Amino acid sequence: MALAETIQNDLKAALLGGDRFKGDVLRNLKAAILNEEVAQNKRDTGLSDEEIEKVVAREVKKRAESIRLYTDNGRPELAQAEREESAVLEVYLPKQLSEAEVIELVERTIEEMGASGMQSMGLVIKAVKDKVGNTADGALIAATVKRSLAS
Repeated sequence: MALAETIQNDLKAALLGGDRFKGDVLRNLKAAILNEEVAQNKRDTGLSDEEIEKVVAREVKKRAESIRLYTDNGRPELAQAEREESAVLEVYLPKQLSEAEVIELVERTIEEMGASGMQSMGLVIKAVKDKVGNTADGALIAATVKRSLAS
């Protein structure tokens, strides 16, 4: 429960320090974690650090989508607010792999599995996700696998 405790302690520190913005972002994150605990019927035991990282990654992804929509529709001030929220949340994610590292890992996994053709795409994606956990974006993994198998 180390990550949940860290988030709770950071929330307390933000509120006591008068950082209302960070406090609100962390309060919303705690609500998302609580929703996930209820959905998984783990309210009594709580989520593992890895499960909490998945919730945080999902929240960051939502912010990225909002940033894209606001930017496309000429609302830079709203996009900036989403960027700031995303920056607060990203602290709780493990260091993300670079695109080059993902490409290398995907190609190595394809070679290890002897995979060829698009019919093995799902298996390769699953194998790569099992290796990287929450350190790489699923969309990046899927696009890289598709590109590698197509060539």
